[in-house]
Parts: sequence; structure tokens; C-alpha cells
Amino acid sequence: MHSRSSLIDRIESLPRRELYFFALFRVLIASLIAALVFSPLSALMEEAHHPGLAEAVSVVYLLAAACLLVWGRNERWLQPLVFWSAVLDILAATLLTHALPGASAGISMTLLFNIAAAATLLPLSRGMLLALVASSAAVAEYAWREFEGGDGTRNIAELAMFAASYLALAWISHQIGSRARRNQQLAEQRGAEVANLFEINELIIRRMRTGVLVVDGSGRITVANEAATALMGESGDHLASGEARLAQAVPELARRLQRWRNGANEEELPLQLASDLPEVQPRFARLLADSDQTLVFLDDTTVASRRAESLTLSTLGRFSASLAHEIRNPLAAINYASQLLEESADLGEADRRLLQIIHQQCQRTNGIVESVLALARRERANPEHLDLAACVRRFVLEYRQMLSAEAGSVETLIHESSVPGLFDPRHLHQILTALVHNGLKYGRSGEAPAQVRIRVASAGRNAVVEVTDRGPGIPDAVATQLFRPFYTTSEHGTGLGLYIARELCRANQAQLDYVPVATGGACFRLTLATARSTFAGH
Repeated sequence: MHSRSSLIDRIESLPRRELYFFALFRVLIASLIAALVFSPLSALMEEAHHPGLAEAVSVVYLLAAACLLVWGRNERWLQPLVFWSAVLDILAATLLTHALPGASAGISMTLLFNIAAAATLLPLSRGMLLALVASSAAVAEYAWREFEGGDGTRNIAELAMFAASYLALAWISHQIGSRARRNQQLAEQRGAEVANLFEINELIIRRMRTGVLVVDGSGRITVANEAATALMGESGDHLASGEARLAQAVPELARRLQRWRNGANEEELPLQLASDLPEVQPRFARLLADSDQTLVFLDDTTVASRRAESLTLSTLGRFSASLAHEIRNPLAAINYASQLLEESADLGEADRRLLQIIHQQCQRTNGIVESVLALARRERANPEHLDLAACVRRFVLEYRQMLSAEAGSVETLIHESSVPGLFDPRHLHQILTALVHNGLKYGRSGEAPAQVRIRVASAGRNAVVEVTDRGPGIPDAVATQLFRPFYTTSEHGTGLGLYIARELCRANQAQLDYVPVATGGACFRLTLATARSTFAGH
């Protein structure tokens, strides 16, 4: 990578305004000289030593100054342009000093500004070279005048003072110009950093999940990020103009803000900014200690709820791990006792059937414990190629064996001989158990027993298992909360059945949804990918 060139070497980065005024000053000086030479004011000066030379130099210098004023706006060759225009100034001043001895002091003083301005815009070496050229030109003009006989208007002391002034001004002007350019570069760098920080802060605020509003003392919303406009719904569509009023967009939020400004404590109750949007919890803070602008933070309560649920489920996982040992020991003892009883010759066929049911339910309970632990540990499912039709038929037969007539009935609706699917069989059994149990429990219509129907069918590239009851259905307000953990409408429920069922479906890359039934009742639809293969043994 090439090293960065200094700003002095990169003269094209110099402000064009300074170059323009430098050229404009040259035109002004050339015009004054031409006016002194050609106007009646020339009589006020001493007699010209070389009138023809003075007239020719003043005209040429004025034309050259006008050309440099126009040409100086070209951004190419600026450094050579500054240097050689300063050489032109020195040459013109030397000739005019020789031609107009009475104006020599003023012309030399004017040349001081030209050298200082050029040294400000040029590197130190070229600036000092111009000062040496000006000093040498002054000495050469003095020698020329002495050669012609001399007039006594200039002496060696004056030449020495002008030469020292040229050199000193060139060095000082270069230092001032260098410092000014460094300060300008530092200011531009700091300005770019501030602009970058502003863009970064704006991006962070815009992409924050927490809604952020900035409200001034008059209630006008000056800043609103994307989350805030989304949480405000239709009211947030007009915030981009910067003229929206909080009292017009969300009156209740404006009322809370005014109460907070009056010294009241923040209200803990959440606020719903739109009917179809989640509730938010507003928080207020002053932007600055002495400012009337207020930061309004809109926290989505659903995010906080999900975090609380995550913490609760994490605690549940740790609790389940410690409880698993206590559950498995009694299950193992019951299972072992049932096996010993099966070996007795005094048991009848009905008692053996009951022992078989006990043994099956112990295994099923142990499977449920394993599934809860796997869910808490987020273990992967072990999907297998299944014939869903055969699995559901087998499940219904087993479930009917422990189902009393008063509890209700479970039926199947399967028109296809086989429906392939990819699912963990333990998880499928647990999901069907939870859905059928809920259907029998909440699907009663009056005093009539509950009726649950399980339908299995292929739907294109997917397989569908639907569990439907004929009960009163589920209200819309309850339906939106069905799959939340620990949400239940029963005093004896845990609120984990449907949540675990949906999580098990997600672990198997499947989907569990509640589907309202127009004729009454509730329907839970399990959609999973089909597994196109042949099934042996069915």
C-alpha cells in the first residue's frame, strides 16, 4: 500500500477559495499600477525612470493577472500555477521598481503579501526559493540602477531588510499554512468519525427490538425507530415526517408521559397501542439533565413473557432431572411387581389382562418422563419411517383398553391402507395421548359422552393427522394462548400438555396447529413430511 501523501504535496486539496482571492488580489494590484501609470494620478509620483517600460509592464501584468484569475479555477497543475504566478509577481515588481523609482517602496511592500500567500500554499522548499528569488531580484535591480548611474532612492540597508522580510515571511507563512491544513485535516477526520458514529447509533437505535421515541417539550415526536412504528400500528405510519404529535398518535401514552413529567411514578400496567398488536410497557427517561426532550422506551411484553417462559422452562428442566430419579424408582418397583404377579398360577385371565395394562402404562409413563427430560435438554428426536395409518389404529386399540364407556369413545377415520410418515414413534404416541386426553376431557357436549375422532390422510407431499372432538369448541381468546406453557383453563391441569406436544412436533420437523371447526368442536392438526417407502410387516 502506498503511503499517504501529505496535504502539502497534494495541492489539489487546497481550498479553491484562497487561490481565487490570491488571484483577485493580483488583479487589484495590477489595476492600481496601471491606473497610476496611465491616469492623471501619475503626476503625483516622481518622474518615471523608464516610462515605456512602466507602461508595457503594467499592461502585460494586468492581462496576465486577469488570465490567472480565470485559469486559476482549473484544478489541474495548481502547484506549478501558484509557483510561476509568484515568479511573475517578482519579475513584474522588479521591472516596475526599476521603471518607477518613486513607487519602489510600495511595490516591494506589496510583493511581501504575494510571497507570503504563495509560501502558505507551497512546500517549504519552494516557498523559501521564492523568497530567495525575490531577494536576488531586488539585489539585481539595485545593481542595474547603480550601473545606470543610480538615483539614491534605495540603499543596501533597505535591500537587506526586504530580503530578510521575504525569507522570514516565507518561513512563517509556511508554518501557519501547514498548521491550518493539519487542523483542517484533523477537523475533517473528526467530522467523519462523528458522522460514522451518528450513523452507527442511528442504525443501532433503528434495529433495536425495543421501541424508542424522542418527544420534545411540546409533545412532538422527533425520532422513532422501526420497532416503535411497528408497535404503534397505523399511528406509527405518520412518524417519519417528524411533525407527529404524541397526543394525536397515542393519547394514553401522552397522558402517562405528562404524569411522569409532573413527578408521578410510572404506571406498571401494560398499554396496548393498537387493537391487533401486542401490549407494551412504556418507560420514560430524560434525554439530557437540562433538556425538555424525553426518551420513551416501549418494551414488548410478549418478549418479556418469552424470556420468563424460557427461565421457567429452564428451571423446569432442572427440576425434572432431579425428579426423574424419584419417579423412575416407583415405576420400576410397580413394573417389577406386575411381572412377578404374572408368574403366579392363581391369576385368572382378567387379572392377567389388568397386569398387562399396568405394565404398559408403566412403560408409557417412563416414556413420558424421558420425553420431558429430552425436551428440557433439547435433545434431538429419532424419527423413523412409519405407517401412520397402522400406528394410529394400534394406538386407538391400546387406548380403548383402558377407556371406560362413561369417559367417551375414540374412533379412527382412515380411508387409505397406508400413509407413510417420518416421525419419532415415542413422540407420536405421546402427542396423540395428550390430544385425545384433552378431547375426552373438554369435548363433552352436555351430558353426552365425549366423542374423539382421529383422521389420517395424505395431503400432497405431507401427511396429516387430525384429532377432532364434538364439544363446544375453544373461544378465540383462549385459542391464541393454547400452546403457551403453563396456560390452562382447568384447575387441575398443568398447562404443559399442548406445549410439550408442539415442541415435540418441532423436534420432528412437523407442525401442530389448532383448526376451528365451523360446526362446533375443536380440531388439532398434525402436519408432517411423508416418507415414501415400503413398509414390511404391516
